[in-house]
Amino acid sequence: MPRYALTIEYDGGQYFGWQRQENLATIQGAIETAAKKIAGEAVDVYGSGRTDAGVHALAQIAHIDFPKEMRADKLRDALNYHLGEHPIAILDARECGDEFHARFDATNREYLYRICPRRPHLALEARRVWRVPYKIDADLMHDAAQSLVGEHDFTSFRDGQCQAKSPIKTLDHITVSRLADEVHITVKARSFLHKQVRSIVGTLNEVGRGKWQPRQVAKALAAKDRTACGPVAPPDGLYLVKVSYDA
Repeated sequence: MPRYALTIEYDGGQYFGWQRQENLATIQGAIETAAKKIAGEAVDVYGSGRTDAGVHALAQIAHIDFPKEMRADKLRDALNYHLGEHPIAILDARECGDEFHARFDATNREYLYRICPRRPHLALEARRVWRVPYKIDADLMHDAAQSLVGEHDFTSFRDGQCQAKSPIKTLDHITVSRLADEVHITVKARSFLHKQVRSIVGTLNEVGRGKWQPRQVAKALAAKDRTACGPVAPPDGLYLVKVSYDA
C-alpha cells in the first residue's frame, strides 16, 4: 500500500480544529471523507500536529496510506475535487517511504500570528487576522519576546487542558515585526504546548499596548503559573506556516 505525503492549505475558521471529532466539522475529517470517496473504503490521514479550532495552515503536512495505486498528482487532484466547497486545498502530494511519519519525523514547526491594529472592523480579513482597536509597539514586543527563547518550563503559557507530559519546551526563535499595517509574530520550535503560541501572543500584546512592561514577560515565565499569563489571543490570526523534516 503506497504512502503519500500531503501538503495542505486551509482556512480553519469554520472547523473545530484538525483532529476528527464525531459530528463536528474538522480538517482531518473532511480530507478522510474525500479520500474514502476515491478509495471506496475508510482511509486514515495523519497530520504533523493538531491545529486548534479556528487556526489556519499555509503548509500543514500529513501522510496517507492509500489502498489504490495512483500517481501522486492524480491523488492530489482527486482529493481537491472531492473536497468541493471546503476551504481546504491539497497543494502537493508525493509518494514517500513507509518509514515516513508526518508527526513523529517533524524536526521543526513554524507558526505565524497576524495582528491588525485598527479601529474599523475587518471587511476582507475577518477571521484571518486579530484586529485590535489600538496602536501596539512591535519593537517593545520583540524585545520582551526574547526572554522566551531557549528551553524553559512554559507552565504559565500552557492551557489547562494540555495533554503534554511535560511543560518543558524549547523555543528556537521568536520575532515580532511590523509589515505594512500589520504586526507579525513568528515562532519556531520542534513542538508546542496546547495554546502556547496564542498565550504568548496575548501576553506580548499587553506589552505592545503599554499595559505590561517588557520585563513582566520574563516574570510571567518564571512564575510557572497559568494565572501569570496575559489574555489568550483568539485563533483568528494564527497560521501553521511550515513543518520541517530531515532530508
